[in-house]
Amino acid sequence: MNPDDASLTCAVNAEWLNAQGVSMKKISYKQATLRLVRNTLKEMFLSISTDKAEAMKLRLRGINVHSKFMAEGKASIRFGEEKCTLFLSNAPPGLLVQFLKIIFIKITSGKSSTGDSKEDMLKKTRAHLLSGKANQFDDISPVTNAELARARKLATGKGSVTTPSPPQKRKRVSGETDRPAPKKLYTPSPLTGSLDPDILNEQQRAVMDACTSGRSVFFTGSAGTGKSFLLRKIISKLPPDGTVATASTGVAACLIGGTTLHSFAGIGSGEAALQRCYEMASRSNSSQIWRKCKRLIIDEVSMVDGDYFEKIEAVARYVRKNDKPFGGIQLILCGDFFQLPPVVKQDKFSRGALSQDTNSQSALRFCFQTKAWKECVQNCYELTVVHRQKDAEFVSILNSIRIGRVTTEIRDRLAATSKQKIEVEGILATQLCSHTNDADLINQSKLNNLPGEEKVYHASDSDAYMSKQLDQQVQAPGKLTLKVGAQVMLLKNLNIAEGLVNGARGVVLDYVQGYPLVKFKKREFLVKPEKWSIKTAGAVIVSRTQVPLKLAWAFSIHKSQGLTLDCVEMSLSKVFEAGQAYVALSRAQSLDSLRVLDFDGKQVWANPKVLEFYRDLRRQIRDRELMAPVAVGGQRKKEGGLKKSLSAMGLTKSLMSKPLVTIN
Repeated sequence: MNPDDASLTCAVNAEWLNAQGVSMKKISYKQATLRLVRNTLKEMFLSISTDKAEAMKLRLRGINVHSKFMAEGKASIRFGEEKCTLFLSNAPPGLLVQFLKIIFIKITSGKSSTGDSKEDMLKKTRAHLLSGKANQFDDISPVTNAELARARKLATGKGSVTTPSPPQKRKRVSGETDRPAPKKLYTPSPLTGSLDPDILNEQQRAVMDACTSGRSVFFTGSAGTGKSFLLRKIISKLPPDGTVATASTGVAACLIGGTTLHSFAGIGSGEAALQRCYEMASRSNSSQIWRKCKRLIIDEVSMVDGDYFEKIEAVARYVRKNDKPFGGIQLILCGDFFQLPPVVKQDKFSRGALSQDTNSQSALRFCFQTKAWKECVQNCYELTVVHRQKDAEFVSILNSIRIGRVTTEIRDRLAATSKQKIEVEGILATQLCSHTNDADLINQSKLNNLPGEEKVYHASDSDAYMSKQLDQQVQAPGKLTLKVGAQVMLLKNLNIAEGLVNGARGVVLDYVQGYPLVKFKKREFLVKPEKWSIKTAGAVIVSRTQVPLKLAWAFSIHKSQGLTLDCVEMSLSKVFEAGQAYVALSRAQSLDSLRVLDFDGKQVWANPKVLEFYRDLRRQIRDRELMAPVAVGGQRKKEGGLKKSLSAMGLTKSLMSKPLVTIN
């Protein structure tokens, strides 16, 4: 664990109450630093300090922690002895969780070492006062392995008065449909050597450091390198106020808990003249959002048209009345330009433009080709460690196809998959289609051909007026129609160990208690409604509750982006965009779970502009790494190893997520 994890910077409001519960005193700090300190009696205190005021210290004894809104960077700590409550806000959510965990670990580990009698404690206190060191405090050391072990045992073993024991696990009976205990969403890759999926590797850590230090960055990587995972980690380390998470597509925005870039920008499709864009963005709601923004995150930036990117950069400067690049906003951009290109309208150039023709490709304009990109992006990074595919041969094939290179060996190996049987016990392979309409027609036709009655599940939306936006951003449909025998796909990560992940394939067997009983590859599971939440441009959170399934005889390549499919079939004869074949192939976990019906090397190509951009990008990265001091990398590696020990306390996550945790 990094020693800096024992401190937290956020907004703090403190309130003291008298015996009757009447407020006697209030203090408000827009930004304060909280640290854990210990006096010479080894008593723990929470120190709250600012640049202008003397540090305030509150004894960590008999405290109540309310952590229901940690995901929004908010929590409160009530000190029973002091009759004081601290209200924390605008804290980076990830750092807030870590800080509250450390408080729990330190308090629980400290209880075992205080076996002194009352007389012994009085003697120590008297000696402490006479020593003249009563006002001396030292920072608390990082969490040790012994403290982690004790806290883990307390959280999952016998428990205590303040930490109830969880129910004991029992052996699951065959066919049982109770929801499994949640597992971590990422399994360690054999290619990384990491034992803990929550630990960032060296490349990811470098990106994280750049983002948290205020630099504008772009990071990229091939499919399955954990770009979205890292982006969620970055968001958790940034203060919520002023941080706006967006994506070029609704589904990508939902995955990071944000909104679409078009909703945020307030200029519609961006096709209007620049002056008209200024007027639209200057409306009260839009202008307020732009002015409050300090850090703008854009996922899948590769699908943002260059003209649109230039317009929102100009709008940012105009609305914020700031001539700095992007109006002084820090940019955090993520995407892979080798994947799907920007979405363009037919009237921008002819239908022939959507082909491999060189003249047509020249009509496309990527973000990196704009003057705004060159002025705004300070550092670029590339992630190279693949997590999705564990097969080194398949990873090598995908890396070649990503850059448009198809050898005879690759062609023969992929063509050989056409004879593979990848269906398992009635679970068919999902067919990836180049066009969304084709996928919809296949699914509807297959469903109609099944015997039996239809069962319809309607989504429950928190705001009926937002249903249209939820349809665009959430994978779960507003209306789900199923039959026994329907091929379906799971839309939520429920249990990685048992294969119940986003993209897992199954078939509906029956209905139990009104819910579909689905046979997946590893087990049968009763699928009950789940909740999705998105954030609007105005920071309002809306949610949808629906059975997390979707018909999966067929799926479009565009909508499969970001998914990992465990059983997939494809025909690439109708591919019409550079990178589309690569996106389709990279959805598979391995060559054994893939069937390519008509592979043709001519359907695989990369945009020449993208190839040139990545050549320059890698040269910049190489030059930067050569100039970086060796000591920096060594320190970063050391910090990564220390953080690993704290992640071992994942068991306390359930404890800290409870509405109220009482520590006496």
